[in-house]
Amino acid sequence: MSKKQLAIQWLDKPAKHDYVAAESYLSLLFDPATVSRIVKKLRRSPMCEFKAKDLLRASTLSRLGVSNSHVERDREKIIKGEALSPILLVRDSKNDKLVIADGYHRLCAVYSLDEDATIPSKIV
Repeated sequence: MSKKQLAIQWLDKPAKHDYVAAESYLSLLFDPATVSRIVKKLRRSPMCEFKAKDLLRASTLSRLGVSNSHVERDREKIIKGEALSPILLVRDSKNDKLVIADGYHRLCAVYSLDEDATIPSKIV
């Protein structure tokens, strides 16, 4: 199966538990008041789209391989045609990088199949 033949399905909006996961991760980086403010903004922000390769570059994170169990699970969902949840992003202008608040494994799974794939996201 060619990478370009695979249509990746997406939910219309992030799942509620994605915001909880984002809050948990962001609490490692920011104080509680800032985390609360960011998550509220994420909930209200409109959906947008970015290419998988651009998200990885902007985040400065390394791509997880397909041997990662979470990436493998998300790859299987994609191949089965199951919809993935959009990812949640935060612009960290202080450090000039993109924080993937939730969806890193989904991003890596998508990238492994098609680095040019467009990923629905919310960004603040």
